[in-house]
Amino acid sequence: MPAAASKAPMVTFCPLAHFHKSENVRKALVTFMHKLEPPDQNFTWGWNLTSDPCTHNWHGVTCSANNQYIKSIVLEELNLNGVLDTTSLCISTSLQFLSVNNNNLHGFISEDIKNCKFLTHLLLSGNKFSGSLPVSIPQLRNMKRLHVSDNHFTGDLPNMVNVTSLISFLAQNNYFTGQIPDFDFSNFEAFNVSNNDLHGPIPDVRGRFGADSFYGNPNLCGKPISNSSCPKPPPPPPIVKKDKIINQFLDDLPIYSGYIVIGLILLIFLIFKLLRKCKTKDKEKGLDHVEKKDMSQDTSVVVGGGEKLSEILNSNGSKNWFNGLGMRSEYSMTSMESGVTTSGLVLLSSRKLRGLQFEDLLSAPAELIRRGKHGSLYKVMLDNGVLLAVKRIKDWGISKHDFERRMNLIAQVKHPLVMSPVAYYCSQQEKLLAYEYLPNGSLFMLLYGSQSGHSLDWRSRLDVATKIAEALAYMHEELGESGIAHGNLKSSNILFDKNMIPQISEYGLMVSHIKGIKNRNMSAASFRADIYAFGVILLELLTGKVVKNDGFDLVKWVNSVISEEWTAEVFDRYLISQGASEERMVNLLQVALKCINPSPNDKLSMNQVARITNALKDEDDKSISFDTLRV
Repeated sequence: MPAAASKAPMVTFCPLAHFHKSENVRKALVTFMHKLEPPDQNFTWGWNLTSDPCTHNWHGVTCSANNQYIKSIVLEELNLNGVLDTTSLCISTSLQFLSVNNNNLHGFISEDIKNCKFLTHLLLSGNKFSGSLPVSIPQLRNMKRLHVSDNHFTGDLPNMVNVTSLISFLAQNNYFTGQIPDFDFSNFEAFNVSNNDLHGPIPDVRGRFGADSFYGNPNLCGKPISNSSCPKPPPPPPIVKKDKIINQFLDDLPIYSGYIVIGLILLIFLIFKLLRKCKTKDKEKGLDHVEKKDMSQDTSVVVGGGEKLSEILNSNGSKNWFNGLGMRSEYSMTSMESGVTTSGLVLLSSRKLRGLQFEDLLSAPAELIRRGKHGSLYKVMLDNGVLLAVKRIKDWGISKHDFERRMNLIAQVKHPLVMSPVAYYCSQQEKLLAYEYLPNGSLFMLLYGSQSGHSLDWRSRLDVATKIAEALAYMHEELGESGIAHGNLKSSNILFDKNMIPQISEYGLMVSHIKGIKNRNMSAASFRADIYAFGVILLELLTGKVVKNDGFDLVKWVNSVISEEWTAEVFDRYLISQGASEERMVNLLQVALKCINPSPNDKLSMNQVARITNALKDEDDKSISFDTLRV
């Protein structure tokens, strides 16, 4: 080994403290229990500052399989007499299930309930809660069951029409007013708003619920409580024509007609000039917003000149499914006008897209951002100014039914760092998927673009690794039974929003296959492939070197350097020059090596990876705080 080469210390991993063991979270949960006011304040069912919620089995608390985080809190029929302190409760952001049914709790529900962003069940029935429900409740996009019956709630019902996962809403025996929102009743298993003070027409419940779900609201009308429709509003008063004025106008019309014609000509001329100027500006903008080339595999192309998405799709090899019948392509506007398209656009989660039709999407101006081996990506601007990234998937051997099942499941399992599809189109020949367009490029571009990674220092890279690990671990746990892994995780699929927060894109679009994995359980293999791919991303963050299928093998190179005990040579020279801690880089490198280990028995789970990267980030943050204090 050359004299200049140095051996880096190899640090072994220690068991990590779970997030619920942090003092702040434990204090918050104990405060939450104190404000519930148990009958005996000296007996709080084990909720205290000297024990752990999971390992010491706090009453009513259920944790994940490995005691990594709290999943549910059930405190039913305990004669609790206090208030629901959601400000303290939702510091434990992982909570999915909360039930305090059948107690004597009172007071308002705070807007801070929105911080329990993964909540799927909120069961508050049989108490004495009052006031309006928080306006932030519709922000709980994972909500499945919302039960608030038998309380003293007032105000409007929450507008949950965009919460597509909701299957049960019980709000009977309260004092709610206003109209019933137009819920998507096709997914509902239970619905009851009886005995309130609601008014107006009952939405179409699609025959799923009877009159007993609506009784006790005398001002409701329509089916199913009445066969007669709601009374129509009175017609507007008739317009009284004044014959004298009309006759006078007709007499004077020849005098003013010349002025009218001149005015129309001037107006048309001004509109023409304005449209021409706007078109020129749009062309220039189309050429300015060029996505940088993905050097690993993808080819970037920018289509300017205001071409429609349908024209670009046809010009890039869209199949003519009806050639044998002498019919036009699926994406031709003529075929759209003739009603040839086989199915419509399915909208999943965006209020901004409400009412959007497949024809509207195809007629919108678009750019081809890049073309890769799994399909093409387009930037599309809708009439209302909303920007979408539309993915056209090719060569994916999956049925239309399975595609729709996967997309709907992914849309329901939401994580703030995972981009959910907002719409999709699926026919036998073509599959399109739409996401919100993110303006700040990908991790690949930040690492290998014109700045050569200099915009990402060590703390930024560790922060990206931590956030992506946390999001991927959550998706693996939520979609594990469904067998839906990411399938194509890479640095070009880690995008950044307007605040430079990383987001995982294209989750679940591909079924991955990794060489060396021979297992009949392809679902488990897909999740292990995600872990392998995350390990490769960690290597990119640590080394600053590009991954190429047909050239430099990053994994093989890293292993060869480490085997020669030249570990320090692995790391990006920019990180070294910025004074990044070599010890912590070695720790993260060990995580990467565990992820890319071909042996499934020795490989970490994503939950383990997330805990370790979180611990490394906490350690890094503490060291910076300590250094700051010393200065």
